[in-house]
Amino acid sequence: MEGNIILQIGLVVIGIIAGGLSVTLIKKNKAKDVILKAKQEGENIKKEKILQAKEKFIELKSLHEKTILEREKNISQLENTINKKEQQINVELNKVNQSKKNIEEIKSAFEKKSTSLDKFKKEIEDKQASYTQKLESLSGLSVNEAKNELVETLKEKAKLEASAYIQRAQEETRIVAQEEAKKIIIGAIQRIGVEEAIENSVSIFNLSDDALKGRIIGREGRNIRSLENATGVDINIDDTPEAIVISSFDPVRREIARLSLQRLVLDGRIHPTRIEEVVKKVEKQLDNEIIETGKKTVIDLGIHGLHPELIKIVGRMKYRSSYGQNLLHHSKEVARLCGVMASEVGLNPKLAKRAGLLHDIGKVPSEETETPHALLGMQWAEKYNEKPEVCNAIGAHHDEIEMTTLLSPIVQVCDGISGARPGARRKTLDDYIQRLKDMEDIAYEYNGVNKAYAIQAGRELRVMVESDKISDDEATKISFDISQKIQSEMTYPGQVKVTVVRETRAINIAK
Repeated sequence: MEGNIILQIGLVVIGIIAGGLSVTLIKKNKAKDVILKAKQEGENIKKEKILQAKEKFIELKSLHEKTILEREKNISQLENTINKKEQQINVELNKVNQSKKNIEEIKSAFEKKSTSLDKFKKEIEDKQASYTQKLESLSGLSVNEAKNELVETLKEKAKLEASAYIQRAQEETRIVAQEEAKKIIIGAIQRIGVEEAIENSVSIFNLSDDALKGRIIGREGRNIRSLENATGVDINIDDTPEAIVISSFDPVRREIARLSLQRLVLDGRIHPTRIEEVVKKVEKQLDNEIIETGKKTVIDLGIHGLHPELIKIVGRMKYRSSYGQNLLHHSKEVARLCGVMASEVGLNPKLAKRAGLLHDIGKVPSEETETPHALLGMQWAEKYNEKPEVCNAIGAHHDEIEMTTLLSPIVQVCDGISGARPGARRKTLDDYIQRLKDMEDIAYEYNGVNKAYAIQAGRELRVMVESDKISDDEATKISFDISQKIQSEMTYPGQVKVTVVRETRAINIAK
């Protein structure tokens, strides 16, 4: 039994082993088939790739051969071009060689000429030296002495001829310039015509009734003393009917006193306390009026961008006068004249108006100062950022500084025109006499001047010279020099004519 079981188990094992071997054999056969098939497919792919590579090689070879042919063609063309250039260069080199040969020939000829010229020059110098020795022996002067004498003679002659030429040129220029200047000045004056009135140092306050004088004077004069102390003016109450005279050299003080009196009379309450109160109010009111006057002035003249402090200074000019001429009226007139003249000569009329209006601002300082008003005005203008042209015109209108722009002489001329109008200013007799004396003293500074007279109210200076010391040409030069010195050193309205008289007299006595 047990033997059968073992036999069966053995048979089963043998069957299993035999089945496994058969399966293995089958798998090996299949693997061989797969490998064989793969080898065949690989051979096919290899053949295809070789065929494609051969086709690509043939294509690239054809393209390469084509490129080589094109390059050979280009190289051939370049060789032809190079050959042509080489031929041209050979032609140019032949020309250059020929030119060098010509230059050498010219150089040789030039050296020969130069040698002959040097010989000729030496001969001329030798002859000149011999002639110079002969001239020195004949004249008794050396070459340097003769040169110096000739130079001095030519200098004197040139001075006289230059003076005569300058005189003629000035006369010709003066004829033309005077006509043009007259046209410009007359046109400007006609367009800016104004009435002139002399400012006085007194103001008249009119009263409706003489009985008010007693109230203004007050008990034992206390009211009038209070008013004089508060305003700084002199009040004269005399026998003039219905009038009180207010006297002061400061127009602002006179105006404050006049307005204060007007308010006190209208109010009816006149006593020291009320007087002080009214004067303070009037001072404040006048400050506002000064500012408004300045604003109105700059608006009327078309001036923009002026600093508020300069506007206030312009307003204060209403209450200042110069030689009796109201300073604000004078400055406005100068501004308008400057605008017209600047337009005529092609300058900026707005800038000219600005300089004309501000040229005398230095005459209204709040405190006393020793600085000339032109320089003080220039300092103020620079402080408040005015343009350099305007500052120079302000500072130079009385020649305190040098004029650096064309605007400066226009302002100076217009200032003179406004001040020289008949009736515009009141000059003292002493100033007038001193100006004439200074003019005559300038003439006496020149040698040969015998007498000098300032005539026609200082518009002409007649100078008598000694005929035996001064020639006609020298007289012309003296006239020119005196006119230039008067122009540079003196201040005067209009122009001064300088006439030099040289008279020769032959006197004999018959016996």
